[in-house]
Amino acid sequence: MNLIKFNRTSRPSSFSSVLDDFFNKSFPEVFNTEMNFNSPSTNIKETDNGYSIELAIPGVDKDKINIRVDKDQLIVESVQSSENIEENEKSNYHMRQFNYSSFRKSFYLNNKIDASKIDANYKDGILFINLEKREEAKPKAPRSIEIK
Repeated sequence: MNLIKFNRTSRPSSFSSVLDDFFNKSFPEVFNTEMNFNSPSTNIKETDNGYSIELAIPGVDKDKINIRVDKDQLIVESVQSSENIEENEKSNYHMRQFNYSSFRKSFYLNNKIDASKIDANYKDGILFINLEKREEAKPKAPRSIEIK
């Protein structure tokens, strides 16, 4: 069963109340959507030897990505900013553009993971993180038991 958020709106009394609603609510509230712009798309795959995590973070500099293990959490985060200033004295034109983006994503590391054997690489906008399972967590081949 899906629950759908229902918002009964009454007719606004004036144009200023429409503007107040628009500028005093968040984007998802205004357009009745749930969006998360700061969370990269993620794929997680389990193999016999471990887990593979792929995060889509195109345009992020490799040097701006921080990966760390804190207790039982694998934390991936990035903070990136840029600024572009253009000036033209003939036309008295000044323009300053800036961009700021960040994300933080964390993953629970269960007792199957060997935290000392985590490695990562970044290629073509995709961050690949490999987590190796502990030896005792890896599947074992069936063995025969001798009857004595």
